[in-house]
Amino acid sequence: MNVLEKIFNFNKRDLNQIRKIAMQVDNLKDEMSRLQDGDFKKKTEEYRAQFKELESRADEEKLMEKILPEAFALVREAAKRTLGLEPFIVQIMGGIVLHRGDIAEMKTGEGKTLTAAMPVYLNALTGRGAHVITVNEYLSETQSQEMSKLYNFLGLTVGLNLNSKKSDAKREAYDCDVTYTTNNELGFDYLRDNMVVYKKDRVQRELNFAIVDEVDSILVDEARTPLIISGKADATSTNYVEANAFVRTLEIEEDFTYDVKTKNIQLTEAGVEKAENWFKLDNLYDVSNVNLIHHINQGLRANKAMARDVDYVVEENKVVIVDQFTGRKMPGRRFSDGLHQALEAKEGLSIQNESRTMASITFQNFFRQYFKLSGMTGTAKTEEEEFVNIYNMKVISIPTNVPVERIDNPDKIYSTKDMKFKAVLADVEARHRRGQPILIGTVAVETSEMISKVLRKKGIRHNVLNAKHHSSEAEIIADAGKKGAVTIATNMAGRGTDIKLGEGVKELGGLYVIGTERHESRRIDDQLRGRSGRQGDVGESSFYLSLEDDLMRRFGSERIQNMMERLGMGGEELSSKVITRSVESAQKRVEGNNFDARKRLLQFDDVQRQQRDVIYRERNEILDNEDINDSLMGMIQGAVDRLVEYHIIEDEDNRDYEAFIQQAEENFISEGALEKSEIERRDAAEVKEILMEKIESELEDKEKQLGEERMRMFESMIMLRTIDKKWIEHIDAMNQLRTGIGLRSYAQTNPLQEYQREGLQMFEELLTSIEDDTAKYVLKTKIRQEDEIKREEVVDKETLQAGNNAANQKKQPVRRKPIINEIKIGRNDPCPCGSGEKYKNCHGSNA
Repeated sequence: MNVLEKIFNFNKRDLNQIRKIAMQVDNLKDEMSRLQDGDFKKKTEEYRAQFKELESRADEEKLMEKILPEAFALVREAAKRTLGLEPFIVQIMGGIVLHRGDIAEMKTGEGKTLTAAMPVYLNALTGRGAHVITVNEYLSETQSQEMSKLYNFLGLTVGLNLNSKKSDAKREAYDCDVTYTTNNELGFDYLRDNMVVYKKDRVQRELNFAIVDEVDSILVDEARTPLIISGKADATSTNYVEANAFVRTLEIEEDFTYDVKTKNIQLTEAGVEKAENWFKLDNLYDVSNVNLIHHINQGLRANKAMARDVDYVVEENKVVIVDQFTGRKMPGRRFSDGLHQALEAKEGLSIQNESRTMASITFQNFFRQYFKLSGMTGTAKTEEEEFVNIYNMKVISIPTNVPVERIDNPDKIYSTKDMKFKAVLADVEARHRRGQPILIGTVAVETSEMISKVLRKKGIRHNVLNAKHHSSEAEIIADAGKKGAVTIATNMAGRGTDIKLGEGVKELGGLYVIGTERHESRRIDDQLRGRSGRQGDVGESSFYLSLEDDLMRRFGSERIQNMMERLGMGGEELSSKVITRSVESAQKRVEGNNFDARKRLLQFDDVQRQQRDVIYRERNEILDNEDINDSLMGMIQGAVDRLVEYHIIEDEDNRDYEAFIQQAEENFISEGALEKSEIERRDAAEVKEILMEKIESELEDKEKQLGEERMRMFESMIMLRTIDKKWIEHIDAMNQLRTGIGLRSYAQTNPLQEYQREGLQMFEELLTSIEDDTAKYVLKTKIRQEDEIKREEVVDKETLQAGNNAANQKKQPVRRKPIINEIKIGRNDPCPCGSGEKYKNCHGSNA
């Protein structure tokens, strides 16, 4: 209780301090009302002039704190004139929290969009840009259209970043003072920017200030899945269809076990024996059968743990993932590690090739790159520990402008699902007869369709909003508060939507929300409840549960069943605060498990983050500097040092000069350029110097042949190609290491520490390999005078699957003009141009 009291008091102290500043803003109301319309842009120009004179970020932050009351008051008056809306004191308080880089927890209908305008304006004055990040493009589009009236009046530019936009339009959107975008598009643009080969092709600028709308959804719920850009891998040799056919013959308990709590599936001894008979093997767990075991396991997951219309839907002969937190479809995204292919086999669809990761990042590591990050949502307090630990953001609960009038009933619990849904339908019928609008929330698509089917039979008109029917989402939500309206919705209705009450509805008790199941996260339930009772409206909510619900099966149903039996509640409804607390306790345990999973994902990704930072920094230096000769010479020097140190040992008699000269000629210099007599009886330092002089001489000759500008372009092209090719190979290797690292725990070693240790070793090898290959390709590539040196994009756009970026523009692979002429390259070696193809399939095709 002491801890809770401290947290509560901490929030209270923060609120008192914030309220004082908000009152300073309010006190400027009369002064701002006297301004002419043209004065607002003049004020903005004055502020900008002050920021231009500053030299550091710290100075900018001090100036923002100083002008905050006046800037916020300016926005408040501008909103009144342009939008007809005047922010309340609580909205100003929320804006102060956002400006400070924390999370403002504000209930539904409290005007978060307008709240964000004040800190966005203040931080955009620096000229570094401000991002407003939403959960979907519909919200980005509507908010940018609405708020651009306000920002334009103040003299700021507003950009909208959509998936469908080309690079030039995206760059224009990011260059605006205020940019509206989704979290996915923002992350994928960042990854793509770090794959370009021309500086002008980048679309983003620095990540300065961001306000994340529905911050818990984006930074917590979606943080379990990293963003991945992938290209096609080689065709898989395993037979998903055969593995699927085998899995379908298996029986639960007899052939495999399924843990409902952890969703873990394991073959039993009988199942292993069946597999060996089916695939005609002596030992399923022989090393040579690793691929087969993997695909049997994925087949089991697809058939026994993944449910159609719950975890995914099938549309246009494709498996489309359904987001478990929002209920929205995620077209273009694919389950990793062969699971998507296993689902395609399960559904009898054509099986797509597995993909190869070309770039990836977790949301945690992406958003932590912002100089200042803030967020707003109606539900974040339950996850405050995670926000503080991972993002260094406190959660400040902002009071409502008007007290909440909604009645939240205790949970109603039944023994079976059938009994539960009978009670739900009886409740719906009774209230519908009175004309009270009803919102029925479901966890899965199949549940929403089942309820819809029953309501149709009973002649009750209704709307369905789920992953299959969401094109008219805004219209459905707008009508959900009208008299007599019945709306069935998956979790998607709980995000970024505002239901306004129709005429005469207040007298009927307001919007009635029914939850047909508890979600594994309390926040999602709170979001559903929050659709009712906005801005002091009356409303009511009830949750109907059964002991057969997934959450109840996973946690606590036996205890509750025993309690029901003791109370003599065999088949009746049980409504009790004790039961509600038990359910919340189960949810807390699931939330704890999910937090651990996200934390673990972050710990593993932190290893790659450090490596990614090094690689991306190296790429950016190459792109940003016209002359990267110093970097190149550093790489060549490193490669030369390794070669000399390997061959020129102290024992003169055991030196193999012929092997050294052969290696030097293959990698660095022309044939016959180095004589044995030049390096005999010399120490390693002298040999390095001699070899570097010859290399520099050959580079000078090449530069004379090409000209300085084309030489610099050639060098940077080779460096970028080599870095990209090696980095993609390294990501693959790290993913394979990650897949098998969990088994190290059986040897009493810590898998994370082993991953860190081996990952570091692999990264050091990567850097060495980049230096060696860059040196070889720059020095040994012969360029014909008539050839143009170009740096086309290394990624074949046709194979790019940027997460939910389904609308990627498709391009044919670029066939480069030959730039390689006289290198000793094996037909199956990687092509030196860096395309990622074998030499025989690229520049060696005509050789």
